[in-house]
Amino acid sequence: MAQLTKAVGALLCVVCLLVPLTSATTRDVSYCNKKANYAVKVSGIDISPFPISRGVETTFAIAAATDEVISGGNLKIDVTYWGFHIHSETHDLCKKTVCPVANGNFTIIHKQALPGITPPGSYTLKMTLSGANKKELTCINFDFSMGFIAAADGLAEA
Repeated sequence: MAQLTKAVGALLCVVCLLVPLTSATTRDVSYCNKKANYAVKVSGIDISPFPISRGVETTFAIAAATDEVISGGNLKIDVTYWGFHIHSETHDLCKKTVCPVANGNFTIIHKQALPGITPPGSYTLKMTLSGANKKELTCINFDFSMGFIAAADGLAEA
């Protein structure tokens, strides 16, 4: 019985060491400029499925609110890997939410699949929302990590 307990304990230790290597984690969302009074306030982000997996489409649902009507604009996404800028893309805001955006709460939906060859490590995603007049309405950052092993589902779809 003592040997079985030791074996189970050793197996649990190995699992605890390997789990961080196989998953993506997200941290808190923060504003790019903590002193700015952005017209759009972000209250949270829902990432599904979580953890993020290579080759699997991930939905980022950004909950936000504004006191002004937004007729249109752009959503710019920048990604850094270990501090190095590796990717940039810009989208029409009205393709990510219903326009015009009325006063109050709204949600921005962005879907993205990381390639199956995405390297493991630390990433930062920066999202900047600009109005039709190019005025910056908000800017947020959040970090996530990609483990060394891709999810089996992601490999099957890649």
